[in-house]
Amino acid sequence: MPPARKHICVCICTYKRLDFLKRLLTELGRQDTDGLFTYSIVVADNDHLQSAKAVVTDFLATSAIPVAYCVEPRQNIALTRNKAVENASGDYIAFIDDDEFPIKRWLVTLFNACNEYGVDGVLGPVNRYFDEPPPKWILKGNFYDRATYPTGFVIDWPKGRTGNVLLKRDIFPTDELFFNPEFRNGEDQDFFRRMIERGHKFIWCNEAVAYEVVPPMRWKRSFMLRRALLRGSMEPKTPTFKVQSVLKSVIAVCIYTIALPFALALGHHRFMRLLVSLCDHLGKILAFVGINPIKESYVTE
Repeated sequence: MPPARKHICVCICTYKRLDFLKRLLTELGRQDTDGLFTYSIVVADNDHLQSAKAVVTDFLATSAIPVAYCVEPRQNIALTRNKAVENASGDYIAFIDDDEFPIKRWLVTLFNACNEYGVDGVLGPVNRYFDEPPPKWILKGNFYDRATYPTGFVIDWPKGRTGNVLLKRDIFPTDELFFNPEFRNGEDQDFFRRMIERGHKFIWCNEAVAYEVVPPMRWKRSFMLRRALLRGSMEPKTPTFKVQSVLKSVIAVCIYTIALPFALALGHHRFMRLLVSLCDHLGKILAFVGINPIKESYVTE
Protein backbone atom coordinates (compact mmCIF):
# COMPACT_ATOMS: atom_id res chain seq x y z
CA MET A 1 0.00 0.00 0.00
CA PRO A 2 1.37 3.47 -0.84
CA PRO A 3 1.78 5.78 2.17
CA ALA A 4 -1.18 8.03 2.93
CA ARG A 5 -0.84 11.50 1.52
CA LYS A 6 -0.16 14.30 3.96
CA HIS A 7 -2.77 16.97 4.59
CA ILE A 8 -2.24 20.74 4.79
CA CYS A 9 -4.72 23.10 6.39
CA VAL A 10 -4.47 26.71 5.22
CA CYS A 11 -5.47 29.12 7.98
CA ILE A 12 -6.80 32.59 7.17
CA CYS A 13 -7.57 35.18 9.82
CA THR A 14 -9.85 37.89 8.48
CA TYR A 15 -11.52 41.10 9.57
CA LYS A 16 -13.87 43.00 7.24
CA ARG A 17 -11.77 42.65 4.08
CA LEU A 18 -14.31 40.80 1.97
CA ASP A 19 -12.99 41.59 -1.50
CA PHE A 20 -9.47 40.58 -0.50
CA LEU A 21 -10.75 37.38 1.10
CA LYS A 22 -12.69 36.50 -2.03
CA ARG A 23 -9.56 36.86 -4.20
CA LEU A 24 -7.50 34.82 -1.76
CA LEU A 25 -10.01 31.96 -1.66
CA THR A 26 -10.17 31.93 -5.45
CA GLU A 27 -6.40 31.53 -5.71
CA LEU A 28 -6.32 28.90 -2.97
CA GLY A 29 -8.95 26.95 -4.86
CA ARG A 30 -6.57 26.34 -7.77
CA GLN A 31 -3.40 25.30 -5.94
CA ASP A 32 -1.14 22.62 -7.47
CA THR A 33 -0.41 19.62 -5.24
CA ASP A 34 1.45 17.28 -7.65
CA GLY A 35 -0.44 14.50 -5.90
CA LEU A 36 1.76 14.88 -2.80
CA PHE A 37 -0.87 16.09 -0.34
CA THR A 38 -4.47 17.12 0.11
CA TYR A 39 -5.47 20.45 1.58
CA SER A 40 -8.33 22.31 3.19
CA ILE A 41 -8.96 25.83 4.46
CA VAL A 42 -9.98 27.38 7.78
CA VAL A 43 -11.35 30.93 7.80
CA ALA A 44 -11.30 32.51 11.27
CA ASP A 45 -13.49 35.61 11.26
CA ASN A 46 -12.59 38.24 13.86
CA ASP A 47 -15.83 40.11 13.20
CA HIS A 48 -18.57 39.14 15.68
CA LEU A 49 -21.11 40.09 12.99
CA GLN A 50 -19.72 37.25 10.81
CA SER A 51 -19.22 39.48 7.78
CA ALA A 52 -16.97 36.90 6.06
CA LYS A 53 -19.50 34.07 6.24
CA ALA A 54 -21.22 34.95 2.96
CA VAL A 55 -17.88 35.00 1.09
CA VAL A 56 -17.04 31.53 2.42
CA THR A 57 -20.50 30.24 1.53
CA ASP A 58 -20.20 31.54 -2.04
CA PHE A 59 -16.78 29.91 -2.40
CA LEU A 60 -18.05 26.55 -1.15
CA ALA A 61 -20.84 26.64 -3.73
CA THR A 62 -18.33 26.45 -6.58
CA SER A 63 -15.25 24.76 -5.08
CA ALA A 64 -14.46 21.21 -3.99
CA ILE A 65 -11.89 22.42 -1.45
CA PRO A 66 -13.21 21.89 2.10
CA VAL A 67 -13.52 25.10 4.13
CA ALA A 68 -14.25 25.39 7.85
CA TYR A 69 -15.62 28.73 9.03
CA CYS A 70 -15.29 29.86 12.64
CA VAL A 71 -15.65 33.12 14.55
CA GLU A 72 -13.53 34.74 17.25
CA PRO A 73 -15.76 37.56 18.57
CA ARG A 74 -13.05 39.13 20.75
CA GLN A 75 -11.06 41.51 18.58
CA ASN A 76 -7.53 40.20 18.96
CA ILE A 77 -5.29 38.77 16.23
CA ALA A 78 -3.57 36.25 18.53
CA LEU A 79 -6.90 34.85 19.72
CA THR A 80 -8.05 34.66 16.11
CA ARG A 81 -4.93 32.73 15.08
CA ASN A 82 -5.52 30.37 18.00
CA LYS A 83 -9.11 29.85 16.88
CA ALA A 84 -7.92 29.01 13.37
CA VAL A 85 -5.38 26.44 14.62
CA GLU A 86 -7.97 24.89 16.95
CA ASN A 87 -10.21 24.29 13.92
CA ALA A 88 -7.41 23.00 11.69
CA SER A 89 -6.71 19.36 10.95
CA GLY A 90 -3.91 17.51 9.20
CA ASP A 91 -0.15 17.24 9.28
CA TYR A 92 0.76 20.82 8.34
CA ILE A 93 -0.68 24.26 8.98
CA ALA A 94 -0.14 27.10 6.53
CA PHE A 95 -0.86 30.74 7.29
CA ILE A 96 -1.58 33.46 4.77
CA ASP A 97 -3.07 36.90 5.45
CA ASP A 98 -6.48 37.84 4.12
CA ASP A 99 -5.04 40.72 2.05
CA GLU A 100 -2.61 38.41 0.25
CA PHE A 101 -2.88 35.88 -2.54
CA PRO A 102 -0.39 33.16 -3.54
CA ILE A 103 1.10 31.86 -6.77
CA LYS A 104 -0.39 28.65 -8.15
CA ARG A 105 2.48 26.48 -6.83
CA TRP A 106 2.66 28.17 -3.45
CA LEU A 107 1.69 25.23 -1.26
CA VAL A 108 3.62 22.58 -3.16
CA THR A 109 6.76 24.75 -3.14
CA LEU A 110 6.57 25.22 0.64
CA PHE A 111 5.82 21.51 1.13
CA ASN A 112 8.77 20.36 -0.98
CA ALA A 113 11.15 22.77 0.76
CA CYS A 114 10.03 21.61 4.21
CA ASN A 115 10.76 18.00 3.32
CA GLU A 116 13.95 18.67 1.35
CA TYR A 117 15.56 20.61 4.21
CA GLY A 118 14.06 18.48 6.99
CA VAL A 119 12.82 21.47 8.99
CA ASP A 120 9.78 22.32 11.09
CA GLY A 121 8.55 25.16 8.93
CA VAL A 122 9.17 27.24 5.82
CA LEU A 123 8.56 30.96 5.26
CA GLY A 124 8.23 32.63 1.87
CA PRO A 125 8.34 36.16 0.48
CA VAL A 126 5.40 38.54 0.41
CA ASN A 127 5.74 40.98 -2.48
CA ARG A 128 3.71 44.15 -2.74
CA TYR A 129 0.94 44.29 -5.35
CA PHE A 130 -0.95 47.34 -6.61
CA ASP A 131 -4.26 47.05 -8.41
CA GLU A 132 -3.76 50.62 -9.59
CA PRO A 133 -0.63 52.80 -9.84
CA PRO A 134 0.31 54.37 -6.48
CA PRO A 135 1.89 57.82 -5.97
CA LYS A 136 5.51 57.97 -7.06
CA TRP A 137 6.72 58.63 -3.52
CA ILE A 138 5.34 55.26 -2.43
CA LEU A 139 7.48 53.50 -5.05
CA LYS A 140 10.57 55.67 -4.53
CA GLY A 141 10.46 55.12 -0.79
CA ASN A 142 10.16 51.32 -1.20
CA PHE A 143 7.17 51.35 1.13
CA TYR A 144 5.67 47.91 1.70
CA ASP A 145 8.79 46.20 0.36
CA ARG A 146 9.96 43.34 2.56
CA ALA A 147 13.34 41.70 2.99
CA THR A 148 14.01 38.43 1.17
CA TYR A 149 16.65 35.74 1.68
CA PRO A 150 18.19 32.86 -0.27
CA THR A 151 16.31 29.57 -0.22
CA GLY A 152 17.55 27.48 2.71
CA PHE A 153 18.43 30.52 4.84
CA VAL A 154 17.77 29.70 8.52
CA ILE A 155 15.28 32.14 10.06
CA ASP A 156 15.83 33.68 13.48
CA TRP A 157 12.83 34.78 15.52
CA PRO A 158 12.81 38.52 14.63
CA LYS A 159 12.24 37.47 10.99
CA GLY A 160 9.39 35.13 11.93
CA ARG A 161 5.90 36.00 10.69
CA THR A 162 2.72 34.28 9.63
CA GLY A 163 1.93 36.08 6.38
CA ASN A 164 3.33 33.25 4.25
CA VAL A 165 4.39 30.15 6.14
CA LEU A 166 3.99 26.37 6.33
CA LEU A 167 4.44 24.73 9.75
CA LYS A 168 4.38 21.15 10.95
CA ARG A 169 1.29 20.63 13.05
CA ASP A 170 3.10 18.77 15.80
CA ILE A 171 5.26 21.78 16.80
CA PHE A 172 2.26 23.65 18.19
CA PRO A 173 2.50 23.53 21.99
CA THR A 174 -0.07 21.68 24.06
CA ASP A 175 0.95 23.28 27.35
CA GLU A 176 0.31 26.93 26.45
CA LEU A 177 -1.56 29.18 24.04
CA PHE A 178 -0.22 28.99 20.50
CA PHE A 179 -0.20 32.78 20.12
CA ASN A 180 -0.09 35.14 23.10
CA PRO A 181 -3.21 37.37 23.24
CA GLU A 182 -1.29 40.06 25.14
CA PHE A 183 0.15 41.08 21.78
CA ARG A 184 -1.88 43.27 19.44
CA ASN A 185 1.00 43.13 16.99
CA GLY A 186 4.09 40.93 16.83
CA GLU A 187 2.37 37.83 18.19
CA ASP A 188 3.89 35.84 15.35
CA GLN A 189 7.44 36.89 16.25
CA ASP A 190 6.76 35.85 19.83
CA PHE A 191 5.55 32.46 18.56
CA PHE A 192 8.72 31.90 16.54
CA ARG A 193 10.89 33.01 19.46
CA ARG A 194 9.36 30.38 21.72
CA MET A 195 9.48 27.65 19.07
CA ILE A 196 13.14 28.31 18.21
CA GLU A 197 14.01 28.26 21.93
CA ARG A 198 12.47 24.77 21.99
CA GLY A 199 14.80 23.64 19.22
CA HIS A 200 12.58 23.93 16.16
CA LYS A 201 14.14 25.07 12.90
CA PHE A 202 12.65 27.24 10.16
CA ILE A 203 14.04 28.18 6.77
CA TRP A 204 13.24 30.55 3.91
CA CYS A 205 12.04 29.51 0.47
CA ASN A 206 12.29 32.40 -1.97
CA GLU A 207 10.26 30.65 -4.68
CA ALA A 208 7.07 30.30 -2.57
CA VAL A 209 5.73 33.74 -3.40
CA ALA A 210 2.62 35.44 -2.08
CA TYR A 211 1.47 38.95 -2.97
CA GLU A 212 0.14 41.57 -0.57
CA VAL A 213 -2.46 43.90 -2.05
CA VAL A 214 -1.69 47.53 -1.20
CA PRO A 215 -4.89 49.51 -1.78
CA PRO A 216 -5.14 53.33 -1.90
CA MET A 217 -6.15 53.40 1.78
CA ARG A 218 -2.61 52.32 2.68
CA TRP A 219 -1.11 55.15 0.68
CA LYS A 220 -2.50 57.60 3.22
CA ARG A 221 0.11 59.18 5.43
CA SER A 222 -2.17 58.95 8.45
CA PHE A 223 -2.51 55.18 7.95
CA MET A 224 1.26 54.71 7.81
CA LEU A 225 1.89 56.79 10.91
CA ARG A 226 -0.87 55.24 13.02
CA ARG A 227 0.32 51.76 12.08
CA ALA A 228 3.89 52.70 13.04
CA LEU A 229 2.68 53.95 16.45
CA LEU A 230 0.83 50.67 17.01
CA ARG A 231 3.85 48.62 15.92
CA GLY A 232 6.18 50.54 18.23
CA SER A 233 3.82 50.30 21.19
CA MET A 234 4.04 46.51 21.13
CA GLU A 235 7.79 46.23 21.77
CA PRO A 236 7.73 46.94 25.54
CA LYS A 237 5.51 43.85 25.94
CA THR A 238 8.06 41.47 24.43
CA PRO A 239 10.08 39.25 26.81
CA THR A 240 13.32 40.40 25.20
CA PHE A 241 12.58 44.10 25.79
CA LYS A 242 15.23 46.12 27.63
CA VAL A 243 15.03 49.60 29.15
CA GLN A 244 18.06 50.59 27.06
CA SER A 245 15.83 50.29 24.01
CA VAL A 246 13.67 53.16 25.28
CA LEU A 247 16.74 55.33 25.82
CA LYS A 248 17.79 54.65 22.24
CA SER A 249 14.30 55.57 21.07
CA VAL A 250 14.39 58.87 22.99
CA ILE A 251 17.65 59.75 21.26
CA ALA A 252 16.26 58.65 17.90
CA VAL A 253 13.12 60.79 18.27
CA CYS A 254 15.24 63.86 19.03
CA ILE A 255 17.58 63.28 16.09
CA TYR A 256 14.81 62.38 13.64
CA THR A 257 12.78 65.45 14.61
CA ILE A 258 15.73 67.70 13.88
CA ALA A 259 16.41 65.86 10.60
CA LEU A 260 12.84 66.05 9.26
CA PRO A 261 13.22 69.43 7.41
CA PHE A 262 16.41 68.22 5.75
CA ALA A 263 14.74 64.94 4.72
CA LEU A 264 11.86 66.89 3.17
CA ALA A 265 14.35 68.86 1.09
CA LEU A 266 15.67 65.54 -0.28
CA GLY A 267 12.22 64.34 -1.34
CA HIS A 268 8.84 63.47 0.13
CA HIS A 269 9.63 59.75 0.14
CA ARG A 270 12.65 60.33 2.39
CA PHE A 271 10.61 62.58 4.66
CA MET A 272 7.90 59.94 5.07
CA ARG A 273 10.36 57.11 5.73
CA LEU A 274 11.94 59.19 8.49
CA LEU A 275 8.56 60.16 9.92
CA VAL A 276 7.40 56.53 10.00
CA SER A 277 10.59 55.53 11.84
CA LEU A 278 10.06 58.40 14.28
CA CYS A 279 6.53 57.15 15.03
CA ASP A 280 7.85 53.62 15.61
CA HIS A 281 10.16 54.97 18.31
CA LEU A 282 7.53 57.33 19.71
CA GLY A 283 5.03 54.47 20.07
CA LYS A 284 7.59 52.54 22.10
CA ILE A 285 8.26 55.50 24.42
CA LEU A 286 4.57 56.22 25.00
CA ALA A 287 3.79 52.57 25.73
CA PHE A 288 6.69 52.38 28.18
CA VAL A 289 5.24 55.25 30.25
CA GLY A 290 1.76 53.74 30.15
CA ILE A 291 0.20 55.74 27.30
CA ASN A 292 -1.58 53.76 24.62
CA PRO A 293 -1.32 55.87 21.43
CA ILE A 294 -3.64 53.63 19.37
CA LYS A 295 -6.79 52.36 21.05
CA GLU A 296 -7.97 50.05 18.28
CA SER A 297 -6.77 46.46 17.89
CA TYR A 298 -6.16 46.98 14.17
CA VAL A 299 -5.23 49.99 12.08
CA THR A 300 -7.50 49.62 9.05
CA GLU A 301 -7.86 53.22 7.88
